[in-house]
Amino acid sequence: MSQILIIWRDPVLRMIGAATMLFGVLAASFEPYKSLLGITIFGLSDTAFAVVLATTFTVTVTASVWVGIVTDQKPSRKPMALLAVMGAIGGTAVGWLGNNATAFVIAHAMLLPISATILGQLFAITRLYTAGWAAADRDGVTSVIRALFAVPFVVVLPTWGFVFDAGIPLTALYPAMCAVCLIFATLIWARWPTDATAPWVEQKSGLGFFASVKELLAGRIVWRIFWMGAVHSGSTLMGVILALVFVQAEGRTTGDVGVFFGLFVALEILVMLSVGTLAKYFRRLHIIAIGAVFYALFMALLPILAPYRTVWLLILPVAIGGGLLYGLSISYLQDLLDDRAGAGASLMTLQRTVSHALATLIFAVGAAIGGYHLAAFAGAFTILTGAAMLLYLDRSTRS
Repeated sequence: MSQILIIWRDPVLRMIGAATMLFGVLAASFEPYKSLLGITIFGLSDTAFAVVLATTFTVTVTASVWVGIVTDQKPSRKPMALLAVMGAIGGTAVGWLGNNATAFVIAHAMLLPISATILGQLFAITRLYTAGWAAADRDGVTSVIRALFAVPFVVVLPTWGFVFDAGIPLTALYPAMCAVCLIFATLIWARWPTDATAPWVEQKSGLGFFASVKELLAGRIVWRIFWMGAVHSGSTLMGVILALVFVQAEGRTTGDVGVFFGLFVALEILVMLSVGTLAKYFRRLHIIAIGAVFYALFMALLPILAPYRTVWLLILPVAIGGGLLYGLSISYLQDLLDDRAGAGASLMTLQRTVSHALATLIFAVGAAIGGYHLAAFAGAFTILTGAAMLLYLDRSTRS
């Protein structure tokens, strides 16, 4: 709990925490329901929705690499943060005003993916600001910041669940989130430190654009990004199929999706808050691997237990798994490029992009061959494979 007090008392960390929570509100509102919006509301086929996910992947990776390299070369963090939030405002406005399949594709495949770059930047400046701290304390603060991203899931998702069960259409997400994004932009504009007076010292690479890309794609780094992406593909896939599996299961409603998310994220936050203590006694990668096992267990059992009351027991493995994974993966990736947080932010977003790409492939192939159930089983296998390969690659290190 000491890290919470540190964040609350420090104006820079408090701004980072508030911005992370606002992005969490956006993610909590759209991620669990995106598949229902695209497939159920706007009539996209499973294949068409997979194409949307693939396009999201392309836009995200392009934007994230560009933002990471630009901020690694010159002071431009605040403009890049504002650009990300503008993408969110544009995406929610298009979805709201268009209210059709074309608007959905433009919003979710082209504009909203740009907003994903903000999370990497928030963790980048957290790393810069805490650069002189002990590693365990730095990991603890990073984990708490990551927990703040999850806090809105506890409140927002159950709220949306009740709202939708009361008959409000899913498309109400767009105007509500447009308002949230306007608040988000105001916070960034008013409270994000200007680059000229930022309270941190940033080591710039001095590399040109293509040299920076080459560095990011070095074998030592790219394979770790890939396998960490495999570990995290389960959470991305879960965001797609949970609602679809629940809606197909007898006795489940759209509102159950929000309640399930809210309950497991509440427990997940508690797990993330304990990560700083665990990191003092156990290897970071061992904790990540244990989290992967719990998450894979959840994915494998989800389609089996969905029609039964026992599905609510799956809140435990998904919360434990997610809390351990999210709490330490960020620091693991940042350490691949030492203290260069600009390029490190690219690694984080590249990892999320790999996760989206693998989840897209798993969803497309699984849904086509054996339905959402097969996709869940394939996701569990991918998570375990990713964890095993990371342990193999870092078998001689202490990470």
